[in-house]
Amino acid sequence: MTATDSRKLFGTDGIRAVAGESPLDPTTIFATGLALAHSLRKNGKEPRVLLGRDTRESSPWIAATLAAALREAGAHVESAGVVTTPAVAFLTHTHGFHAGVVVSASHNPWQDNGIKLFGGDGFKLPDAVELAIEEEILQQAARIQAPDPGSLPPVEDNPTLQSDYIQFLIDAVPGLSLASLKIVADCANGAAAAIAPELFRRLNPTDRADMTLLNIAPNGRNINAGCGALHPEYVAKEVKARGADLGLTFDGDADRCMLAGAPGNVINGDAILLMAGRDLKTRGLLKGNLVVATTMSNMGLEAALKRSGIGMLRAPVGDRYVLEEMQKHDAALGGEQSGHILFPHLATTGDGLLTALVVLDLLARSGKSIEELTADLKVFPQTIINVRVSEKKPLAAIAAVQAAIRVAEEALKDTGRVVIRYSGTEPLARVMIEAEDEAAMKKHAEAIAEAIRTELGG
Repeated sequence: MTATDSRKLFGTDGIRAVAGESPLDPTTIFATGLALAHSLRKNGKEPRVLLGRDTRESSPWIAATLAAALREAGAHVESAGVVTTPAVAFLTHTHGFHAGVVVSASHNPWQDNGIKLFGGDGFKLPDAVELAIEEEILQQAARIQAPDPGSLPPVEDNPTLQSDYIQFLIDAVPGLSLASLKIVADCANGAAAAIAPELFRRLNPTDRADMTLLNIAPNGRNINAGCGALHPEYVAKEVKARGADLGLTFDGDADRCMLAGAPGNVINGDAILLMAGRDLKTRGLLKGNLVVATTMSNMGLEAALKRSGIGMLRAPVGDRYVLEEMQKHDAALGGEQSGHILFPHLATTGDGLLTALVVLDLLARSGKSIEELTADLKVFPQTIINVRVSEKKPLAAIAAVQAAIRVAEEALKDTGRVVIRYSGTEPLARVMIEAEDEAAMKKHAEAIAEAIRTELGG
C-alpha cells in the first residue's frame, strides 16, 4: 500500500478532479489556500507563494480563489501566469518563494483540473507534509464559506518570471545547435504553448533549423484534445507527413515529453532513458552506472542498459517515487515510460521542454539519429488495460483477482511480467502485462481485467 492510499484529496500528483466539483469546488480550493499558508507561517515569517496555471478555462478562477485564500491567511502571492509545472518548480526555488502552486490537471481532459504543490526547494512536498495539509483542508472546508469565484479579481501575472524560466532552459544546454534539423513539436494546446514559441525563437535566431510548432492556440477546451504526450501518434504522423527528422510532444503542463522518429514511430520514455543513460555514462556523469525506472518500464530497456554496463532499479509509478529512489542511491538519471524524465543535476522535477533540449543536444553531439541510438532496444510486447473502478479496495484482499494474477505469473514465469496497480490520479485499475508470447499476454491481461471489473467495476 502506498502513502496515497489513505488520502482523501491528494493523489500521486496533487489534487485532481472535475473543475467545480468536489474536491475541486470553490470551498475546498479556498481551504487549500488557507491550509498551505498556515503550514508556511509556522516559521513566523510572511510566506511568499508563487502561482502558475495551464490553459484550461477553469484555471483562472481556481488561481484567483487560491490567491484570495493565501492572502487572507497572510501570504504574499505572485503569479507567473500560464507556465509549465516545471517552470513553477524552478522559479519557486531560484526566486526565494516558500512554496509554488500549479493549477493544472496535466494530461487529463479540459473539464478536469488540479492543484500541485512544491516546497521552497523546488521539490514536490513530502507525503507527510501533504497529508498534514490535507487534514487542515478538510477541517477548513467543513466550516468556511468561500467567496464566489466570479467576485474575485483575476490574478495579475508577472511576465518576467516566464522569461527567466526560458533563459534557464537555454542555459541548461549551452551551445545547443538546431542547424540542419527539421523538427515538429506538438504543444498540446497546453502550458508549453506559452513557452515553446519564444524558447525555440531564441534557440534558432537565424532560422537555420526547420521548426514547426503545432497546437499552440489554446481556447480553454482543446488542451490534450487528440494531441500531446497522451496521443504521441499525432506528432508521429505529422513527422512522417512533413519529412521531419524528429517529433517532440508534451502533455498539458509539459512535465513530460515523448518523441517520434523520422519513420513515424513513437519513442517513449524508456528509449529516452536508454539514450541519456548511455550518453551520461560515456561522459562520466552517470553515478554508479545506474538508472532508476518504474514497474511499467519494459524488460527490453533493462536488457539494453545491462549490455552497456548500466544497472536499472524499479520504483513505484509516479515521478515523486522515482525521485525518492534516485535520492536514496544518488542516481543521476531516472524516469518513466510515460515521458517524465529526471535529470537532478539540471532540475528538481521532470521537465518536458528540458528533456526535449537534452535529446536535441545528444543528437547534435552524436551525429546519429534516434533510430541509430535505440536500434538495440528490443521491446517486449506489452499491453495495458485500464479498468474503471467504483472504489480502490486493496487488490491483495480480492481473492478472484489474486487467483487470476497467480495463473498469469505461473504461466509466464521468466518470460514476462505482471503489474497491477491503481492510478494515483483517476478511478482506474491498470493491468499491465509484458511477455514474449503476445497471445498469452493478451489472454492473461483480459482475464485479470475481467476479474477486477466483476469485483470493483465502476
